[in-house]
Amino acid sequence: MRTGSEPRTARSALRMRFWLSVWGEVWTVFGTVAFAVSGYPGWALLCGLLWLVVTVDLIVVVRRLRQGSHYQPGRDVPPYEPGDTS
Repeated sequence: MRTGSEPRTARSALRMRFWLSVWGEVWTVFGTVAFAVSGYPGWALLCGLLWLVVTVDLIVVVRRLRQGSHYQPGRDVPPYEPGDTS
C-alpha cells in the first residue's frame, strides 16, 4: 500500500543489508590481506577503504536493528504518516 510519502517513510530490508554487509566484510578482509601479501599495495589500500565503508554500513544497520520495530515496522504494520514536528 502506497501513501505517497515513501521517500520520507520508506522501509529498508535491514536483515538483508546485514547479511550483505557481513558478506562484504568477509570479502574485503580477504582482498586486503591477499593483495597485501601478493605485493599490490594500491589494491590492498583500495580494499581496505572498501572494508571501512562496509564496516560503517554494518554498524549503522546493527544500530537500526537494535532500535526495534518502532523505527523499522514489520510487514504486518501499515505505513503511517510522520508526526507533525512543529
